[in-house]
Amino acid sequence: MQVERTDAEARAIDWLVRQRDPDFTDWDGFADWLAEDNAHAAVYDAVASLDRDLDALPSASAPAVTIITDAPARHHPSRRRWFGGAMAAALVGAIGLSSLGLFGDDGRIETLAGEHRTVELADGSKIEINGASVVEIDKDRPRFARLESGEAMFHVVHREHDPFVVETGGAKIVDLGTAFNVVRRDRQTSVAVSEGIVLYNPDRDNVRLVAGKGIEARDGDRNAPAVQDVDVANVGGWRSGLLVYNGTPLAVVAEDLKRTAGMQVSIAPDANDLSFRGALIIDKNRDRTIADLAALSGTKAERQGDGWILTR
Repeated sequence: MQVERTDAEARAIDWLVRQRDPDFTDWDGFADWLAEDNAHAAVYDAVASLDRDLDALPSASAPAVTIITDAPARHHPSRRRWFGGAMAAALVGAIGLSSLGLFGDDGRIETLAGEHRTVELADGSKIEINGASVVEIDKDRPRFARLESGEAMFHVVHREHDPFVVETGGAKIVDLGTAFNVVRRDRQTSVAVSEGIVLYNPDRDNVRLVAGKGIEARDGDRNAPAVQDVDVANVGGWRSGLLVYNGTPLAVVAEDLKRTAGMQVSIAPDANDLSFRGALIIDKNRDRTIADLAALSGTKAERQGDGWILTR
């Protein structure tokens, strides 16, 4: 049966082909296209999955998790430089999303900058994944996840004799029935708890974190990380487009903006030592977000290509 290619499918194929170009920079345009219709992300994800697995489509089976996509995931480069657009569109219409391998390679879920994705696990737990992040889950270990890089908010169903374990870097976070946010950046792990209790490195540091507490742990530190107060209302605020800081280096803020909103912000050498205190609201008016960042950090924002640069 021939399946007619829809405009959305044709556009998704066009975006996929363009993004293979190393010089592709139109991420704002891509994000705007996704925002036009909730169905665009699912269509793109289906086309990208077909591209990746066109030579060996997986057999249909009940998924170990449910993945809810707000924007497409980043996939590894296809084994084919080009793929048959008409064929892919026909397959999109003929094959259900549950059989397209959205689970990823060996449970690896990788998101684009600016993409937010939710994974619902079989036990009822949920992982909300921020952009530019990599999370690994194991179908043979349903109470386990690994945050390789980026940021994720975990909502875990409590099981007294079967704790949920999150690994990141060389650290282990054991959940005792809670909601908590984890950030993994260069040789550093941040944990903030909004509900319940977690244990950080129970076999080594054994730091107990309750709601309203958090830590900043650096790789290689011999001492256990100090427990800090955090605002429960702001834990995982990236999910609603709210980023709150209290004396955070501008470079870290720029990294968060790229991850959460796909915004490209560079910090000039003369502003590297500046920190930021305040709240940033992320919406479609990116210029306003940057203007607020500049005003509150005492810097000047200038356009630089598809992004901005902050100078003193």
